[in-house]
Amino acid sequence: MLWWLLGGSRGGRNRLRIIRELDREPMNANQLAEALDLDYKTVRHHLELLCEHDVLTTMGDGYGTMYFLSDRMEQHLDVLDEVADAAGLGDVDE
Repeated sequence: MLWWLLGGSRGGRNRLRIIRELDREPMNANQLAEALDLDYKTVRHHLELLCEHDVLTTMGDGYGTMYFLSDRMEQHLDVLDEVADAAGLGDVDE
């Protein structure tokens, strides 16, 4: 699943950036958009995909919904790095 979300689609680099940012600190969509210098609607799109595939989980409702890594994702962060390397995504924090 991570390969498709990261390496198999155009938005993989941004999804990887979102995952890594949320690994540091839970945030809402607006905070993520600001932190990553991305369009809010783009961030929302990626968040929906990541939640749909059990990479992220949420708390709260509406505008203030906070996003967290799912337990499943936290347990497989090593796989995330392997997939990112294999997909040639390199260091997304540059």
